[in-house]
Amino acid sequence: MTGDVVRRAADALRRASTVTVLTGAGVSAASGIPTFRGKDGLWRKVRAETLATAEAFEHDPKLVWEWYDWRRGMIRDAQPNAGHTVLARWTRERSGTTVITQNVDGLHERANTHSITRLHGSIWHVRCWTGCARGREDWRDDTVPLPTLPPRCPHCGGLVRPGVVWFGESLDTSVLQRATAAAAGCDVFMAIGTSAVVYPAAELLPHARHGGATVIEINPEATNASGISDIVIRQRADEALARLDEML
Repeated sequence: MTGDVVRRAADALRRASTVTVLTGAGVSAASGIPTFRGKDGLWRKVRAETLATAEAFEHDPKLVWEWYDWRRGMIRDAQPNAGHTVLARWTRERSGTTVITQNVDGLHERANTHSITRLHGSIWHVRCWTGCARGREDWRDDTVPLPTLPPRCPHCGGLVRPGVVWFGESLDTSVLQRATAAAAGCDVFMAIGTSAVVYPAAELLPHARHGGATVIEINPEATNASGISDIVIRQRADEALARLDEML
């Protein structure tokens, strides 16, 4: 049965001129980076919504940065998996393939993915918490572990925050517009390894459906995306993408 579903997905991808892929934490799970909402997810051990907020940072910036510093160390030691590799090659070799990611780990970039939109920023970028003139824009800092927690802005000496979108914060308007256009204008939309509960990313699926796209979900567990997907592949992202790639 799974083989038939994968074959249907491969047929849809083969016919498509434009493919938009939305990826979530499940894509990085095979690289050893825990998801937040899966049965073995980090969400059950650390209440991320109590740390990934501006309020938490204001209350205890050292604690927030200890958590992010630990995550950065875990990600640094991880490698892109077969799912990252397949998607990266598709963006390079299959014209019209776009990746939109909810992930902040940078593994898509390390796999040499072209045409990528990061909805929630990057854990490897930082910016001045107070928004000083020279530190207002994000800059990259790959230092692991950070020598001082919380780190300080090299321009004004104030605190530095991670360059990610925290709970309660709005996405960059231009980033969201780019993602929405890619979803609404594609022939095939793939939701891979995402719980489809975090907005506005979850709204991309209805946009794709309304635009006439074939919606494909790849996830070992049922999600909010399952009910509006035309094709559902109940496999891990790395396994399913490797099989699809073989068929293509």
